[in-house]
Amino acid sequence: MEKIELALLKAEIDAQVIEIDHIFTRIEERKKKKGKVAVESIGYQLHNLYCAFEDLFKIVAEAFENHIQDKSRYHVELLRRMTIPIEGVRPPLLGQESSSLLENLRSFRHFFRHAYSYELDERKVKIVLEDAFKLKEIYQRDINSFLNNL
Repeated sequence: MEKIELALLKAEIDAQVIEIDHIFTRIEERKKKKGKVAVESIGYQLHNLYCAFEDLFKIVAEAFENHIQDKSRYHVELLRRMTIPIEGVRPPLLGQESSSLLENLRSFRHFFRHAYSYELDERKVKIVLEDAFKLKEIYQRDINSFLNNL
């Protein structure tokens, strides 16, 4: 990868991490509130959080290997691809722990997008929220490792 391309990639990743951090801040604010509306608001922010991570994955995929054949499994495959090193091309973006937490978040995002007539179960939202906060503690380490190993 050329020096200019690498600098651009790092800048795009940094900008996306700032977006992810803003969403984590909104989640922290929503967590302080109680009731049905608060649960829905947290659910919306958890949905946004996964979308922001997926945008990060797209940045990486477009810089290196943007060819996912099975469009019906695009979201699953994009996440999976971020966990594998591509010899001579790039290191993995994510470790297994981050990947597992993001898979739970991805599943929630899918449910949230398609649950038009359902109410969110506060207990389930809390589980996803716990996973999001675990992710908050480790994802930056994965990204730093990725950037350092390019």
